[in-house]
Amino acid sequence: MAGVKALVALSFSGAIGLTFLMLGCALEYYGVYWPLFVLIFYFICPIPHFIAKRVSDDSDAASSACRELAYFFTTGIVVSAFGFPIILARVEAIKWGACGLVLAGNAVIFLTILGFFLVFGRGDDFSWEQW
Repeated sequence: MAGVKALVALSFSGAIGLTFLMLGCALEYYGVYWPLFVLIFYFICPIPHFIAKRVSDDSDAASSACRELAYFFTTGIVVSAFGFPIILARVEAIKWGACGLVLAGNAVIFLTILGFFLVFGRGDDFSWEQW
């Protein structure tokens, strides 16, 4: 039952993060939808981890080059997702308030993604790999 509670909590936090993102775009004062491009970063963020998990043979090792490269690419994707709204605000494509809302949404969404892998990535009976 603890896995179901974790799934509900992760769903709720994901909804909160997407609400921040939508508020940064759809409020009449801001009214620009350029920040929605961070959704691309949300979708490609776990891909290096999935590839490294599938490719790496040594699941018992503490670290491998493949896993470290996946961490590097994931870090680059996350940093890019935080940098994108700042660059948009700097060139005045969006307002700084919208940038703040998008950054808050980024923090919540990426913590949700991290929480998903911490909760369901253990390899026990209740795992995301069974879905």
